[in-house]
Amino acid sequence: MNILMVSAEVFMDCSGGKVWFEVGAPSDFRVSEHGVVYTMRHLSLVGKRKAVVMVYARDLLSKQEWKTRVHLHTGPQQRVPEILFPWRSTVVRGDGSLRRLKRDWVIPPINVPENSRGQFPEDLVRIRSDRDKNRMLRYSVTGPGADQPPNGIFIINPISGQLSVTKPLDREHISNFHLRAHAVDLNGNQVENPIDIVINVIDQNDNRPEFTHTIFNGSVPEGSKPGSFVMTVTAVDKDDPKTANGMLRYKILSQNPQSPSSNIFTINNKTGDIITVAAGLDREKVTQYTLIIQATDMEGNPTYGLSNTATTIIRITDVNDNPPEFTTDTFFGEVHENRVNVIVANLTVTDKDQPHTQAWSAVYRITAGDPTGRFSIPTDPTSNEGLLTVVKPIDYELTRSFMLTVEAENEVALARGIHLPRQSTATISVQILDINESPEFSPSPKSIKLEEGLTARSRLTTFTAQDPDRSMRQTVRYSKMYDPANWLEIDPVNGQISTIAILDRESPYVKNNLYNVTFMASDNGIPPASGTGTLQVYLLDINDNAPHVFPPEVEMCEKPDPDGINITASDPDLTPNAGPFAFELASRPSDVRRNWTLSRINGEYAQLRLRIGSLASGIYKVPIMITDSGNLPMSNTSYLKVKVCQCDHHGDCVDMERIIAAGLGTGAIIAILICIIILLVLVLLFVMWMKRRDKERQAKQLLIDPEDDVRDNILKYDEEGGGEEDQDYDLSQLQQPDALESDGVKVGIRRMDERPLHHDHQYPLRSAAPHPGDIGDFIHEGLKAADNDPTAPPYDSLLVFDYEGSGSTAGSLSSLHSSSSCGDQDYDYLGDWGPRFRRLADLYGGGDD
Repeated sequence: MNILMVSAEVFMDCSGGKVWFEVGAPSDFRVSEHGVVYTMRHLSLVGKRKAVVMVYARDLLSKQEWKTRVHLHTGPQQRVPEILFPWRSTVVRGDGSLRRLKRDWVIPPINVPENSRGQFPEDLVRIRSDRDKNRMLRYSVTGPGADQPPNGIFIINPISGQLSVTKPLDREHISNFHLRAHAVDLNGNQVENPIDIVINVIDQNDNRPEFTHTIFNGSVPEGSKPGSFVMTVTAVDKDDPKTANGMLRYKILSQNPQSPSSNIFTINNKTGDIITVAAGLDREKVTQYTLIIQATDMEGNPTYGLSNTATTIIRITDVNDNPPEFTTDTFFGEVHENRVNVIVANLTVTDKDQPHTQAWSAVYRITAGDPTGRFSIPTDPTSNEGLLTVVKPIDYELTRSFMLTVEAENEVALARGIHLPRQSTATISVQILDINESPEFSPSPKSIKLEEGLTARSRLTTFTAQDPDRSMRQTVRYSKMYDPANWLEIDPVNGQISTIAILDRESPYVKNNLYNVTFMASDNGIPPASGTGTLQVYLLDINDNAPHVFPPEVEMCEKPDPDGINITASDPDLTPNAGPFAFELASRPSDVRRNWTLSRINGEYAQLRLRIGSLASGIYKVPIMITDSGNLPMSNTSYLKVKVCQCDHHGDCVDMERIIAAGLGTGAIIAILICIIILLVLVLLFVMWMKRRDKERQAKQLLIDPEDDVRDNILKYDEEGGGEEDQDYDLSQLQQPDALESDGVKVGIRRMDERPLHHDHQYPLRSAAPHPGDIGDFIHEGLKAADNDPTAPPYDSLLVFDYEGSGSTAGSLSSLHSSSSCGDQDYDYLGDWGPRFRRLADLYGGGDD
């Protein structure tokens, strides 16, 4: 008997008890405990389009019952499942009667393949309620894909309840939809509880694998053993990873170069891990490998799977498997003696490892031939050469050659199993060259002790130098290089040092009793060499300086303090040639001891008092004799300058000099005086400049030609003659006879810019009597009147005659012919008229000049 699974129905029991299933036609169908309906025999639905099977469910504990219909379609027609709203549920009562209860179903998900190419809309499932037999119902669905974005993917026939999809689905965009189905009557009243519908989009293999990178980069050290991990490549597939559509497999398509074999690497087909499977990786032969990796879905099925490729570059990293090797067994070099920081030889090596890495950089080490450490070998970072360098002076007279043994290594240790070859060790032959060395004083500095006061031409010591070049047999000469006080001299042949002046410990050139002199020793080599040495002379003190009173000046009030003034002594000598001192007032002049008294306080101080009650203000010089304590004591009479002044209640001097001295220092007073002098000089220079400018103005006025001067000589006449051409005129017209003016108006002169309202000042009037000699007097009086007129404008204004007359009978002024007869006239009288006329007199009476 053939058993065919027809449908799977799901019931949900809220009580959680076990559900028993039963079909209405047990001879044709049966239902399993999981709700799966099977056929019991071959079905024959001839003439029928569908068959209906009733399925019952019963809760064994609560005795509740449910039922649903299963519709079976025949022929090639697609089966559309039907979902029945579970509004009728049967409950068996205790008395055997039935009661309907409303219960919810759990609808199994609906699976829809993505990328469907069928005709749309495509039917999925039919939703209906048992109550559609009694009344008209309307069905609807809600949720994303129906009435929410993306809208319109799923639609439902409101009358038949047929749920359909309107376009192909894409699982990679939305993998499932959650909808709710509703059933309402024509009035919009809900007749069934909404049921949830889950629509799963079934994946199709419609996406190729995609590598996360187009080119993958990895590395592996050279010499790696088989099985060494190199890198991991990764690809992703948008299809469902739980199906074969999204399950990837990797493999290596090609390897370039195929050296030393074509399968140096392998890849884990599931994880994408690349490992080595063969030995022989050598960076010095192959620096990198390029692999083409393929990823295929459908678990690598080459027929149905989709594939993609990526490139993997594997770089072979360097390890220190090649030691440095010298290019020759022996190197040679030479250097002059006493030279340091000089490169003697360049040591060259070869290293096959990657340049400028720790496996390539060489480190040089001297293993023999240099016990005192006079050489070092730093490495040139660019060329990797060893630079044999002298770091300590070498004396040719002691060592003339070196034979060094050098070893070269890398900064990192060699790989396991690699050892230094013989070529990593070399020999260096270094020759030392002789040079003319400077003579050397020994010891330097040389110290001697002498008493000061040693006379000139006294021999002190011998200061000689030795020439290191013993084999050259050179002559050494001596000279003085630095002697600040010029006290010593040295014999140029034997180095004997003598004095040429008296040595004085108290000299400013002596510091802490030491006097330093520098001498120079020179040989006669080619080229000559010289060296210096210092002689330190320690001078012992003798009592050669007499003491002096200190301080040299003091102040005292006219009515002094009874305590007096404390004084001491200054002695450049050292103890015991200095204090304690003995103080005593000199016996002369006689008034010293009459006015002053000196008492000893101790060996260093004495007190000076005024013997009388008071002393007039002034400056007094008190002679005081002071004796030191030397082996041969020395005495000296020095004068103490005592300034006696008026004092305030504090005992301080209040005279002007004291105030100035207390308020301003000497430098400030000098600065003020200099400023005052500079100010006076500036004032004097300004006054001199003003006087000089006035003189220059006067000189310029005298140099002006009267014919060019426009001041006081540009006159405006009411009428003039006919000019130079008019020779027929009457000179009497200049005299202004009264007959010409019937009203007796006199001729007067006024300035054109004079204020017309002032008539107090009267200008001179010419007499009407004809007298040709009064013209000069008239002009002079008019000028004086204009100068004395307080209402007149400045002197350089234009003067205008009020009246010149009309119809002058006088001829032109050119008729005077003054140019032809000026030599016979005397113009000296013009000098009395002022500087302008004096200039005129000089021009006309100066003769040929």
